[in-house]
Amino acid sequence: MYEAVSLGDLDLVALWGEPESVHVAVREGTDGAIFTRACPRGTYPSLGLRHAPAIRLERAVQDLVGLVAEGLPDARPWLDHSRWGVRHPLGVGQPGPADGTTYAFLPAEGEGLHEVPVGPVHAGIIEPGHFRFTVNGETVVRLEQRLGYAHKGTASLMRGASIPRAAQLAGRISGDSTVAYALAFALAVESAGQIRAPVRAQWLRALMAELERLANHLGDIGAIANDAAFAILHAHTGVLREQVLRASDAAFGHRLMMDRIVPGGVTRDLKADGQEAIAATVARIRKIFPSLVEVYDETNSLQDRVVGTGIVRAEWVQRFATGGFVGRAAGRAFDARRWGRYATYDRLTFDVPVFGEGDVNARVWVRIREVEQSLALIDQILDQLPAGPISTTSDGALADGPAEGSALVESFRGDVFLWVRLGPGGKVAACHFRDPSWFQWPLLEAAVDGNILADFPLCNKSFNCAYSGHDG
Repeated sequence: MYEAVSLGDLDLVALWGEPESVHVAVREGTDGAIFTRACPRGTYPSLGLRHAPAIRLERAVQDLVGLVAEGLPDARPWLDHSRWGVRHPLGVGQPGPADGTTYAFLPAEGEGLHEVPVGPVHAGIIEPGHFRFTVNGETVVRLEQRLGYAHKGTASLMRGASIPRAAQLAGRISGDSTVAYALAFALAVESAGQIRAPVRAQWLRALMAELERLANHLGDIGAIANDAAFAILHAHTGVLREQVLRASDAAFGHRLMMDRIVPGGVTRDLKADGQEAIAATVARIRKIFPSLVEVYDETNSLQDRVVGTGIVRAEWVQRFATGGFVGRAAGRAFDARRWGRYATYDRLTFDVPVFGEGDVNARVWVRIREVEQSLALIDQILDQLPAGPISTTSDGALADGPAEGSALVESFRGDVFLWVRLGPGGKVAACHFRDPSWFQWPLLEAAVDGNILADFPLCNKSFNCAYSGHDG
């Protein structure tokens, strides 16, 4: 029961609602559980009242379903910008305003303070998000985020969809994590249907996941340096990232490997020339990457920008159960690949790099070490890749319904949670997903405090939180 949830030593994994109930997923040690509370009167006790990481999740439940968290400290809309033309689209679906009602940012008072609004349209080719800075001279004294501009209604589109169609939608929740989301959806559906992908498909899934991680980390390392006006590193890591994408295309027929992972297996096998392309790319990165790391570490002007900037405290990542490079740079060693030991990571050897400084530099170093780990994992996968089929027929096992399943998968950004309920005929009755950014965005607000405004792009890129993945 929902009442049994005690936040003590538990990590909040996800919180979501349906028209008459609210669900909470938690984790403790090596165990995870989902609790449900019926809400016949449309209300439930707020977890956010005592546990800050739940606040934005409960605001989203209010917007999407209409359930009200009693005692919620901040009840302002979160995803709903009053432009949908409907209120509570995942609940009763009432007609709503489409006038873009003004959002009530928190007031700021004090001598010498002024506000600097940034976004939602940005100078670069990036997704939309609004940042409202309160500054004293050049020093940021508070940042308030406004997100939800990239909401696509994915959960609504999934309801009633066939499993193949829902798998396509899952892979488009966040384009830079299409493999991770597709894998999470596949594992959740397979759990619900009590089916298992063939062994070769499991190894190919892990190969795709590490290629995705490798490409994103290489891109991030260069982009962070670029935001510190060190463009040469950006150029070189950009070349390496492009080579990973080309190898992925050669191996799986798509640069981002979109639509390659589905419930029951994968849609494309790895051919000999694809394996050769991946092996050659790994060898090339191993040859070039160490010299780029040396340049990063020994350029004093760059180190002056990244060391001690945007510090995230260890107690913050523990409280928010923050994953990925944000959490591991501040001492939290959680990695869903190690925790869940889902196939094929239970048969692979790898380390989870952890640093304690919590600054931009530490977040870069987590990425550097994870690049090295991904190269080693790819080697292991290619060396041990078994023969056999790449998919299994799952329709018969999924046709009866109803059934529920969930999965926690490590994306390059952190742990992705996905829950699915299957209905009759193998249709998706309901689906919920939680991007790691839900527990990273709030910490960016805290990390920027006390830094100069000009360092925000550097802090922001070192977090690299998702807009599309967060907004859904």
